[in-house]
Amino acid sequence: MRSAKVYKQGIFAGRLIQDDVGYGFEYDATYLASDQAKSISLTLPMHQAMHRSNVLFPFFDGLIPEGWLLAFAQEHWKLNPRDRMGLLLACCKENIGDISIEEVKYTDNA
Repeated sequence: MRSAKVYKQGIFAGRLIQDDVGYGFEYDATYLASDQAKSISLTLPMHQAMHRSNVLFPFFDGLIPEGWLLAFAQEHWKLNPRDRMGLLLACCKENIGDISIEEVKYTDNA
């Protein structure tokens, strides 16, 4: 499983996950309770339940760079162009706009 924290205007808004079933996005309860909270996308309205999809949500997929920047990332960071979550995690930490993505790294302490 891979996971990312999603920030809107620098405020933690929710988590994006990729698991065996597909993708999920869930708003953070504290964010939802805030009177300044806004949905990160019209296609991902604010509610407590997790949004699910078999493919990476188009909103997040649209954050991935295109053209020469994507080619550069794939070549220099050895990223698979079909790994949309991997591209999102590698390339979208600091986006133009109000959404940023931070990978959650899991460690095995066993």
